[in-house]
Order: sequence, then C-alpha cells, then structure tokens
Amino acid sequence: MAANAAGTFVVIALIAVVNYDIIARGLFNKPFLGAVEVVQFSMVLIVFLQLPDVVRVGRLTRSDGFLNLLAARRRPAGRALSRVIDLISMIFMIIIAYAIWPEFLEMWESQDFFGIPGVFTAPWWPVKLVIFLSACLCAVHFLLHIITPKIAPAHPEESGA
Repeated sequence: MAANAAGTFVVIALIAVVNYDIIARGLFNKPFLGAVEVVQFSMVLIVFLQLPDVVRVGRLTRSDGFLNLLAARRRPAGRALSRVIDLISMIFMIIIAYAIWPEFLEMWESQDFFGIPGVFTAPWWPVKLVIFLSACLCAVHFLLHIITPKIAPAHPEESGA
C-alpha cells in the first residue's frame, strides 16, 4: 500500500509539472524544458509503484469469464486453474526481477542519465530499482494468492450480494 501511495504522489507531482509547463508556456512563453522527460520518467514510476497493490487486491486486468464459469460448475478445477495462472504470473515477475537487477547495478555504478544534457537529466537507477522492487513484491503477492487462493463464489448469494 505504501508503494501505491508513493505512486499517487508521483501522479500529483506529474500534474504539478504539466500545469506548471502549461502556465509557463502560455503566460510567460517559457516552457519547462524537461517536461517530456519528467512525464516519461513518471509514467514508469506510476505503473510499477502501483502494480503490487493492484495485484494484492486482485484488480489486475485479466479476463475471468472462463475462470468464473469453471468455478461455478467445477469449483476445484476453478481453484486449480486460478493457482496455475497465479504461478505463471509469479514466474513472470521473478523473470522481470532477475532481468532488471543487472541493469540496476549497471546504472548505479555508471551513474548513467537519461534526458537532454544541459536541459534536463535524471539518473536511470531509481526507475530500475522501482521496477525490481515492484516485480519482487508482485511475485510475493502471487505466491500468497497460490497459497491462499481467492476465487469468486460459485453462486452470487454466497458472496452476500
């Protein structure tokens, strides 16, 4: 939840940057020259900071139509398929974490920057670190989903709706 909150603060900061750029451009003809770079940087941060909480609460975009139908007719098969999907998702997140870690170390050691020198530059390593930590947190959440699966009730009246 803390990562999600941090992602929300990045959204607020992005709104401030874009509004500043619009006002400075329109009123003073002096745009914020790093606005494009800040937006690019921020978009990656927002997605990966908020992803673990999305996985935690089970709101990751996916098509559950077949899974819900299977759970309604064959509950054990629905639970098993849900666990398989979470296992594949966990493996995918582990692969992302494994792939991004060397990139993070390289960016940390080289102090590589993105942007336009003299206009706006920022280090790459914070983005790589956020991607790594996000993938690790998502993998943990998927593991928890495998251990304690949550699947929609077979009948709507079971959910209290």
